[in-house]
Amino acid sequence: MRTLLSALFALTLWFCPAQAQQLDKVTFATNWVAQAEHGGFYQAVADGTYRKYGLDVTILPGGPNVNHRLQLLAGRIEFYMSANTLQGFDAVANNIPTLAIAAMFQKDPQVLLAHPDQGIEKFEDLKKLTLFVSKEGMASYFQWLKRDFGFREEQVKPYTFNPQPFLADKRTAMQGYVTSEPYAVETQGKIKPKIFLLADQGFDSYSTLIETRRDLVEKNPGLVQRFVDASVVGWTNYIYGDSAAANARIKRDNPEMSDAAIAYSIAKMKEFGIVDSGDSTRLGVGAMTDARMKSFFDKMVAAGVVKAGIDYRKSYTLQFVNKGVGVDLRPK
Repeated sequence: MRTLLSALFALTLWFCPAQAQQLDKVTFATNWVAQAEHGGFYQAVADGTYRKYGLDVTILPGGPNVNHRLQLLAGRIEFYMSANTLQGFDAVANNIPTLAIAAMFQKDPQVLLAHPDQGIEKFEDLKKLTLFVSKEGMASYFQWLKRDFGFREEQVKPYTFNPQPFLADKRTAMQGYVTSEPYAVETQGKIKPKIFLLADQGFDSYSTLIETRRDLVEKNPGLVQRFVDASVVGWTNYIYGDSAAANARIKRDNPEMSDAAIAYSIAKMKEFGIVDSGDSTRLGVGAMTDARMKSFFDKMVAAGVVKAGIDYRKSYTLQFVNKGVGVDLRPK
């Protein structure tokens, strides 16, 4: 009997390290410095979710003058975080072999901010103001604002990612992300700005999408599915559970990030349904639908942002989402 137990014990010692060695090493690159808007991925690392799915994941933060998408195309990383659906359309237009495989943000966090005491109550009221809009914004969402709401290019001044010009002039509005710029305005200007989320006005782009290469989807769909599922669980736990360990990792990768800024971002993601709303409430975080993709594509074609002739359906796949993963983790 002792001989049998000893043999079983030795086998266990041999098998456990073997299992540990079976973790697939994966690199996921973000498109900006570490922040709460990346929190679900950090959560899946911090709480061991990726490891439970057989993955050893390294998060590679982005930053100014860093283009991690090139590393994805070169095969140096497996997954990349893209900002919005337009980037997928652009990939198709330029024959770039990438796919969006999950959308961690159901709503694009793009907002316009206005001063609280200027009679700006409805979205259309913003047409009365001077707008600070970036070059990228002018080429994308502003074209939709022109067509669908009658905004004018003459009312725009360049946005330099500095809130001071907005704070100095009450008859202006400023672009931003709902998770960050309102916090900067509140802390620097000591005012609580009016927040207008473009997604709630019909700008139905997905955001914070996971991208990968077509060849990885074809050759190793199991790996892709595990990464998507674990990321979905990570995001669900980050929004609804204890995010302390993930936030500590975020601050380690970006020491300039404060606890207050992180808490603000998480609160706004919840308040505005950035991560979990609409289709994701029944299909799970990360959800995408053909109808939503068609709706956004049609709007961008009508606004002149993308060409009608591209096959936008080649920019994404629903193969790995809409499976209800993580739905049971929401608070009851």
